Amino acid sequence: MDSLVTYSLTVFMGFFAIMNPIANTPIFLGLVEGKNKEQKKKIAKTATITAFIIVVSFIFAGKYIFELFGITIPAFKITGGVLIFYVGFEMLMSKKSKIQSPEDKEDDSSVAISPLAIPILAGPGTIVTGMNFVTNASYTHIGIVVGIFGLMILLTYWAFVLSDVIVEKIGENLISVIGKLMGLILAIIGTGMIVEGIKLSFNL
Repeated sequence: MDSLVTYSLTVFMGFFAIMNPIANTPIFLGLVEGKNKEQKKKIAKTATITAFIIVVSFIFAGKYIFELFGITIPAFKITGGVLIFYVGFEMLMSKKSKIQSPEDKEDDSSVAISPLAIPILAGPGTIVTGMNFVTNASYTHIGIVVGIFGLMILLTYWAFVLSDVIVEKIGENLISVIGKLMGLILAIIGTGMIVEGIKLSFNL
């Protein structure tokens, strides 16, 4: 029993470090700028559900998915890193990129799915973290990983839904500063993914 509790805490801390709901809130606000409350809620719901489905799919069948499409983790890390770096750089420069603010406004799911669901929530780090936790694991451990990831998704959803309240309490200026800091952090995370992908590619 103690081992399961320890395992659960380890999984929770691992996922929380990768997809911190609080840290992602300013990023969400930047991506949904100009949207009304219902649109924001719809985007948050679509993004979190999409991220949950993607990560859980990889938890159960990641190895087979990679083999089926000939995808390598290094290539996935490099591609995801480039996209994350681009989003972070645009946030840092206070610009609206085509990724963040698509010209096609007809479908809010465009922002929800990319880059919010992929790769910000369900990025290489989250997917690999989930896959690592279930390597040679029992069904009990797999259930724990899926359950805890579901909890993280729920926390992220509510952080996104309450983003307006957070802005009201903290203030626009501080949110702007936080947004720039998150942009810098995203750019750094993206660079780290690219470097890690290159290292894995060349066995450095």
